[in-house]
Amino acid sequence: MPTDFYFWIVVILLLLAVVDLVVGVSNDAVNFLNSAIGSKVATRRTIMVVASLGILIGATFSSGMMEVARKGIFNPTFFSFADIMIVFLAVMLTDILLLDLFNTFGMPTSTTVSIVFELLGAAVAVALFRILDAGDSLSTLAQYINASSTIAIVSGIFLSITIAFIVGGLVQWFSRFLFTFYFEKHLKWFGAIWSGLALAVLSYFLLFKGLKGASFMDSDTKKWIANYTIHLLLISFVIWSVVMQLLQSVFKINVLRLVVLFGTFSLAMAFAGNDLVNFIGVPLAGLESYFAWEGSHEAPGTFLMAALSEPVRTNTYILLLAGLIMIATLWFSKKAQTVTDTEVNLARQEDGSERFQSNLLARAIVWNVRKIGSLGASVIPNSWREKIESRFAPLEQEGDQENAPAFDLIRASVNLTTAASLIALATSLKLPLSTTYVSFMVAMGTSLADRAWGRGSAVFRIAGVLNVIGGWFLTAIIAFFTAAVFAVVLKTLGLLGVVILVSLAVYTIIRTFLHHKRQVAEDHEVALESSMSAQYMVETSGTKVAKLLRSVSKAYESSVAGVVKEDLGLLKEAKSNLQKLQKRNEAMKKHLFKIMKQLPAHSTTASHLYLLMYDLEQDLLQSSRQIVHDCDDYVQNSLPALTEEQQYKLTTISSKLHFYLNEISERIATGGMESLSDLQAVEKEIDSLLESALTRQIQGLRAGAYGLRNSNFLFAMELETRDLMNASTKFAQIYLRMQKVIEEQNQNEPKA
Repeated sequence: MPTDFYFWIVVILLLLAVVDLVVGVSNDAVNFLNSAIGSKVATRRTIMVVASLGILIGATFSSGMMEVARKGIFNPTFFSFADIMIVFLAVMLTDILLLDLFNTFGMPTSTTVSIVFELLGAAVAVALFRILDAGDSLSTLAQYINASSTIAIVSGIFLSITIAFIVGGLVQWFSRFLFTFYFEKHLKWFGAIWSGLALAVLSYFLLFKGLKGASFMDSDTKKWIANYTIHLLLISFVIWSVVMQLLQSVFKINVLRLVVLFGTFSLAMAFAGNDLVNFIGVPLAGLESYFAWEGSHEAPGTFLMAALSEPVRTNTYILLLAGLIMIATLWFSKKAQTVTDTEVNLARQEDGSERFQSNLLARAIVWNVRKIGSLGASVIPNSWREKIESRFAPLEQEGDQENAPAFDLIRASVNLTTAASLIALATSLKLPLSTTYVSFMVAMGTSLADRAWGRGSAVFRIAGVLNVIGGWFLTAIIAFFTAAVFAVVLKTLGLLGVVILVSLAVYTIIRTFLHHKRQVAEDHEVALESSMSAQYMVETSGTKVAKLLRSVSKAYESSVAGVVKEDLGLLKEAKSNLQKLQKRNEAMKKHLFKIMKQLPAHSTTASHLYLLMYDLEQDLLQSSRQIVHDCDDYVQNSLPALTEEQQYKLTTISSKLHFYLNEISERIATGGMESLSDLQAVEKEIDSLLESALTRQIQGLRAGAYGLRNSNFLFAMELETRDLMNASTKFAQIYLRMQKVIEEQNQNEPKA
């Protein structure tokens, strides 16, 4: 390869570092934003400012070069410069695609796990090439890979999942028992001590974990901190407790807000100071490799990368620039908000629609835990149980529940303090872990202990947690094999492989960006509808109802045309159209509970009618789904073509139904649907055509003119078409009734 080829590889690596910073922050922002946003400790702007300051300071103090990228997973002395550049490029391309995919679907994952397994996969693939070229035994692979280091990292990371969940649950249980949900009245007795303890832990975390890469934190300083850990904690506890008591007593400040904001700052700072290297460590290692090779004047395939074994500190200006990119991402990334919303939704205190569906494992866990809980309760004296229950009595629902916090400041402070203490403890013991896994599992443990997972939501919340954890294991597997495949492509195709994989990355990121943008727009549209008043909802829903009927009509018309012409393209179009309708219907189902609560008490009739409209929409989609499926199945299986008479009857029915549905939708959209009487003739004509088609089909079946499968298909089509027409008619009638109810309510309301 020419020299300038590797120069452009380095350029690509540095550009990928910027992209990786964006997708990485979008994923990891949940670690430090979840508690502050979920508890609504301050305005979102204030929370973002605090987190931004933490990121900027943490990035500046970062130790910079990630050792795992240089020598933690593989032995660089066994790899040539050409091999190392292939490994690094494969890792960065995989990392961006993987994290962006998880961000798009709002699933938090570990940037540490992804980078470790990507390095492992790419290094193994390239090492196998070197072994085969040298004619060595596969047993020599152990010389290329740091197996002991990899096992220690992986085992430590996954062990932290269980520990974080259990510790988070226990700490939250005792905290809630102490403060109850009416914690304000207990703050004057325990608030200063509680806050002092939390801030002491956070201060130690900040000192040991957040600042460990700062220039003034030399080995002697770290050793001194380790030797006097208990003393430092006790001194800071006393100082913080006194300060908190003064703020609480004299200035009437809610000290828990300070704890949550300080915890947000601490975790953001630690994230930038330590996880920053997950995103720029590999590209900067590639840059150092290029400089080392360029000065050697050796061939890229023979120059061994022993230089990567030496410690290197990163330029402060590079770290500062990386911090600014991370801050910009934090403020403007919609995907960061999506990932945060997933964790907040799983941890929220109130009931409502759930994002995840239940599964067999979640149901089994809930069932067995209930049995164990009942057994445990039977051995606890009634007086103790009553005392415990009184301490966990939930708040009475008052005010605007729509904008209420997902959980309170007690749980937010426990989330931050527990996560910080576990991370600091593991760091002091030199145990590797994932900050994402610890933060997420602590949040899930505290929500369980806080009884946020009630009978109405437990199975769905547990299913969500299982989905996220399953995604973590998939992260490791996908990262390993994808990076290995990418390394093989780069090794065998060279420049062509670079062009193909970079193009694939660009194309995928653009597609996921557009998909996420559409999803956010659709969710916003449905959420906006769910916050409407009864009158405004009816007045503005005309276009939605009209669009639904037109889409159903189009799907039906495409299905009939597809089966008549045996055209799979038309049937694919019908399925695509129907999938969009089903997606919107599922979104509306999630918000139905909120809509019913939002409608005022005097709108009982409107509430009933809205529920009927939703039910009829379900009927419409069910009939449409069956029709599209039957038509597609008939053509896909190459069943006997329809006769000319059958084609004519189906096409005629489709044309009449198309006119009927579009006429209704047009009147609803324009508000001119005062009556449906003039459309009754069309309805009767369609009904007559369906009756005639059924009669003719039965006669043909008896005469042997039509086969069993042909008859089953036509019977199903004609019966489902009748259901579709009847549901459409009822849909229009219900909409008319809703309009009249709203008009009557407006007339009866007292004038201002």
